[in-house]
Amino acid sequence: MKKQTILILFAWFGVLSIPAAAQDYYVSYSGSGSPISRNTYFVLPNVYPAVVVGADTVACITLCDFIKYSKMRFASQKQRIQYDKLTRDVKKTLPYAKEIAVIIKETYEYMETLPDDKARQKHLNLMEKYLYDSYKPKMSKLTRSQGQLLIKLVDRETNSASYTIVDAFMGTFKAWTYNALAGLFGNSLKKRYDPFGEDRLVEHAIVMVEQGLI
Repeated sequence: MKKQTILILFAWFGVLSIPAAAQDYYVSYSGSGSPISRNTYFVLPNVYPAVVVGADTVACITLCDFIKYSKMRFASQKQRIQYDKLTRDVKKTLPYAKEIAVIIKETYEYMETLPDDKARQKHLNLMEKYLYDSYKPKMSKLTRSQGQLLIKLVDRETNSASYTIVDAFMGTFKAWTYNALAGLFGNSLKKRYDPFGEDRLVEHAIVMVEQGLI
């Protein structure tokens, strides 16, 4: 993420350093108006399309959103320690949540191409074994609080509770069974992510991590 943040900042400085006339030229003539004659280049090592406007080479870059928070203020040293712990937990579990979200999306898209329920069930069984073999050693190293956080982060990345995901792919019985097992350790697969309420500080930490600021 640090590399991505540096790239974004570089892009910002590059765009801000281009004369306003060149920016207006590109915005005015790259839309649905009359076609114009212009040279197109690709800026290396990161490949971006660009146009030459007079003496300027204007890179066509889509910039990511940047969220600016006010400086965190803590009422006590205990709150600061708790937030630092939350940040460490986010850094450890967020990559897993993103990986799981990608796997879920790819699995769903692939299952749509399979001819019947038998083929889909066979693929799900293979995916379940793969996930178990691949992630069990990693998940076993998580603390209880990190496991609870991971469940919420999967919800954040997929916009679906973990219970709903398991229910959709593996059936209600397995969803109920896994949720019961999670309950033995103080977790719940039905717990939803609330970035504007209970999980406000979690969202703050995630944004700061994703933007490479902590």
